[in-house]
This record gives sequence, C-alpha cells and structure tokens, in this order.
Amino acid sequence: MVEVTGDRRGPITDGFICGKVRKIAEHMYGEDRLTTPLVRTGPKGSGRWSAVSWDEALDHVAGRLAAIRGRAGGEAILPYHYGGSNGWLTEGALASRLFRRLGASNLERTFCAAATTAAQRGLYGVMPGVPLEDYVHARLIVLWGVNPSATGIHLVPVIERARAAGAKLVVVDPRATPLARRADLHLAVRPGADLPVALAVIAALFARGHADRRFLDAHATGVDALGVRAARWSIDDAAREAGIDAHLLDRFIELYAAASPAVIRPGWGMERNRNGGSAIAAVLALPAIAGKFGVRGGGYTMSNGDARWTITAETAIGEPAPPTRTINMSQISRALATVRDPRIECLFVYNCNPVVTAPDQRALVEQLARDDLFVVVHDQVMTDTAQLADVVLPATTFLEHRDLRRGYGTMRLIDAPAVAAPVGQSRSNNQLFGALLDRLGLTRAGDATSDDDLVAATLAASPHGAELRAQLAHGFAAPPGGPNRIPFVDVFPDTSDGKIQLVPEALDRAAPDGLYTYRPDPRSEAYPLALISPALATQISSTFGQLRKAPGQLELSPGDAAARGIHTGDPVRIWNDHGEVECLAKVTSEVRDGVCVLAKGLWRRHTRNGYTANALVPPAVADLGGQATYNDARVQVARRP
Repeated sequence: MVEVTGDRRGPITDGFICGKVRKIAEHMYGEDRLTTPLVRTGPKGSGRWSAVSWDEALDHVAGRLAAIRGRAGGEAILPYHYGGSNGWLTEGALASRLFRRLGASNLERTFCAAATTAAQRGLYGVMPGVPLEDYVHARLIVLWGVNPSATGIHLVPVIERARAAGAKLVVVDPRATPLARRADLHLAVRPGADLPVALAVIAALFARGHADRRFLDAHATGVDALGVRAARWSIDDAAREAGIDAHLLDRFIELYAAASPAVIRPGWGMERNRNGGSAIAAVLALPAIAGKFGVRGGGYTMSNGDARWTITAETAIGEPAPPTRTINMSQISRALATVRDPRIECLFVYNCNPVVTAPDQRALVEQLARDDLFVVVHDQVMTDTAQLADVVLPATTFLEHRDLRRGYGTMRLIDAPAVAAPVGQSRSNNQLFGALLDRLGLTRAGDATSDDDLVAATLAASPHGAELRAQLAHGFAAPPGGPNRIPFVDVFPDTSDGKIQLVPEALDRAAPDGLYTYRPDPRSEAYPLALISPALATQISSTFGQLRKAPGQLELSPGDAAARGIHTGDPVRIWNDHGEVECLAKVTSEVRDGVCVLAKGLWRRHTRNGYTANALVPPAVADLGGQATYNDARVQVARRP
C-alpha cells in the first residue's frame, strides 16, 4: 500500500478521507507492527517473548482453551472485543461462532452507544434518522455532545454548505470545539447536566404552545407523562445546574421552536455519565414534541445503523447465542477479581485494547498481570494490553482482508476487498478463529468458513440480496427503499404499536430511579473538577496511538489553572480514589471552569507514570444499557514540584 485517498463515488466522502486513516501506511509498516506469533517467556510485562510458528501458537492456545473448558466449563473463557469501526467479518463471523460453540461467557459491549441504543430503541424502535447528506436542507443544526471535527469529519462540509444557505448552528458541549467556536450559539453545559437542560426545553415547548399536538396525537404515546416529568425543570433551574446562562438556554428554545427543518445530531459524549440514557431519550424526544419530523432534513441522526438493511451479522456467525452468563466489558477489572462459579481463567482479546480503554485502569492492570489468568491478544501492533499477554498473535489491518461493513452515519453498505498483502505472518480474525474451530473439533459440515462464502451467505439470506449484490458491484449499496428516506414520510417507528414511546415502560423500569430522573453531579470538595476524555482527531480511540509522539496534556481553564498556580507546560498530578495520572498541563480558554480534559486513547507511554484518563474513571454504569460512565470522573489537580 502506497497511498490512501477518498472515493468520489460516495456523496459524503466525495474524494477526501479523515487524517486518521491517511497515516495507515505508518501503522501498517511501522516498527510496532506485529509480524509473527509470540509466546511469553518472562514475567508479564517484562517484554520477553519467543517467536513461534502459527502451528505452535495455535496448538498452544487451543490446548489451553480445551483444558480450561474441560476443567471449569466454557464460561471460564471470556472473549473481549469491541471494534466499532470493523465490519461483519472482522467483528462477529467465525470469532463469535467459536466462542458460542465453546459456551464461553458473553460480553456486554458497553464502552459506547449502549445507553444511546437502549434509549433510541425504546422510543423509536429500529428507525433510521436523517441522512447526513440531507443536512443541507436544515435551517437549524444542533450538535449535542458531538465533535464532528474529530469524530466525523465528513459531516463538516455538509454543515458548512447548510450554513452558507442560511442555516443556524447550535453546539451543546462543555468544550469550545472547532464548530462551537463558529456556532451561532454555544451552550457549555457541565458534563452530566444534559438531562435537565433537555427536560427544561421540553417543558418550555409545552408551556409556550410550541408542542405539535396534532403530530403527538397521531404518532406518540406517553406525552402527558413526559410533560409531567419535564415540568420539574424550569429554565432557571436547569441553567443553574448546567452552569450556563439562562438567557442562552431561552434563546436556544426559541431558535429550535421556530426553525424548520431542524435536525439534532446527538453524540456519544452525552451518554457517558450516570444520567446518560435518560439524557439521550430526552434529546431524542425533542423533534417529536416540536413536530420537526416529516420534512427532509428534519428530526435527528444517530449512527444510522438502524437503516433496515434486511441482512444481519448473525448469518455469518452461523451459531445461535447460548444462554451463558454476560459480563459487562466496562466492569472487567471487577469481573476478573470477583466473578466465580466459574472464575474467568482465559481472556481472549481482539479488536480491543482494554488497558487504555476500560474504566478502573489500575485494577485492570493488576488483574491482567496475574499468572493464573491466560491472556491471548490478537492485534496489529504491540499494544499496552498485548504487553501483559501470554500469547500475542499478529492481525491484519482493514486493507489486508475482506470485510462487509455498513457506513458510520452514512446509509451505505460496502464490500471492501483486501488491497494489500498481509505484513509478515499476520492473519485475519476469520483465519485465526477458523483455525481454532478446526483444532477444537467445532467445525461442522456445511459451515461457511471463507470470507467469500460468508459474504455470499449473508447477502443470500436477504430478500433484497440480488439487489444489494448488484449495487455492491459498483462500489456500495443503499438500504432497500433508498438512502434518503424521510422519517415519518418514508419510515416510521417499528415499536409494538408503530408509535413513538416517549416514556417506554421497559426503560422506566430499567432506570434506577425511573426514566428522566436526574442524579446530581458527583463532584465533591475533595474532587471538584469534572474530567472528560473526548476523542483525539488523530486516533480512532486508541488505534494509531503508537504513532503519537507528543506527551499527554491535561487541559484546564485559565480560572482553574490560576487557582492552582498552574501554567502551560507544567507537570501536574490528577487524582481521585481510583488512581492518579501524571502529565503536562495546557491552559486553554476552550475548556470551561470546573472541567478538565485528558483525551481518550492515550497509551501508557504518553504519561509520566504510565496511567491514562481511564485510571480515574469509576467502574459505575449509567442509568441504561450498562454504559460506561467515563465523564463521571471527578478529580483534583495540582502542580508537581
């Protein structure tokens, strides 16, 4: 591979790609790339390895898996994986088939979108949102807890085209992100206070006669119940809790009520706290209350994974999920320490780097360092997690294997072939897990095993398979019915009664204190600052982190820095009851008082003491979905001598 550039066949990519992927060559061919299987020969973390053949490595891993299963049962094995940017062959397929047939413990994937998915499905079921290309039609665009400049760069030109045509932009974010600095209105809410803000907006829409009663009567249930719960929050009370000017919140309400089309793009930042599910649900209720659906460019957009493709990842897996126990990936340190009957004896990590992405980092490192925990890591580079493994297996990158994937945000399906030769002895997930299925005697007659067979079976299982295949031959496919469907014109909720459930009973029962109930900020006198860990514009979570040369920096507001005698470049200590991080300070007006920022995805090498932001994240979960509460970290900061 010598160059990567954007495909002009897609209306969103339109010839350019994000800077993260432009450096894929450095990732593929850099000094950190794994090229051969490795077996640990010294203490965990010592960096002492022996290079072995794939046959030796596979025999060793299969032997240990069989022994653990025979002695303690399949649930003593836990696959640990994420890979939100991967397709159905890399995340799922033969890997899921193997662990299901082993009877392994199931992993509840909760780093991202868990609370959001619960809220969205509860209110709307499976319903796609506004296509990104339709943002050009909007007269008001609201970015709530999302920073497209770092996490979805292809939306930025669309927003700029809409603004050139007269659209206004509102950004709700604790930071002055690039788009927030250019927005017509920026609400710098405290982390975790999105819920009272959204409820105050709902209450005002009802009170001021801006609620679309005709739409609600036809398409929603739970209207009065939501109104009662929202009425608990006045504009003044919500603004006080969020630390914003009440006049700015009032201005937002009037802007939103008056604009049509108006579209809200919520991000994952809003769900990363104790109130995350209720906050997302309240924001997603706004277009229903204000009657913003039914016009092109009006409504909301999530990742648009709910595009009703009529195909499913289950076809490639080819094995039903067994009724085994479920482990929340966000509480992995606690699970490794406390789960029994059976205890977890094997952690098999792929598509993930938990040492620098999972909460409660210090405890997790201690658990992974145990000699009685067999850790296997399949990855492209020597990650911080791989450093603590017993066996490390080299994996292919997305350019070195075929994958079938849906667009992120865009309603497109892509059949991406391998375009580069695998580096060294690296193997794809399907090659690895297919070989383990064979060695463990779990392959069955009729199983689809090759990438080609898995893609063919997946498409053949769809009633629109022939249509999708024909479109894919020309680059990408759109969902049946097209990619630019209008919510409440072309698509509707697929809830039990076909209506929006504004207060779904299941979510109301699931939330600890009931849906839309605000749990106060956990800050204290000892730990007064909210630490948030947003994405870097140069990485996909921790992916590409090995290429980062700059040290990690804690961003502080000028006020908070002055109160502590801290200047840019000073060494600082950030701490709470869960851990401590030592790094450098950066004083910036882009961060509001009471908030500090240490980006997610940093590796241990990027800080002075080898710990990162997730060392300060509590292992608690949000109100819905078992969601990790990264933004509920409350800390103190001091300058180090």
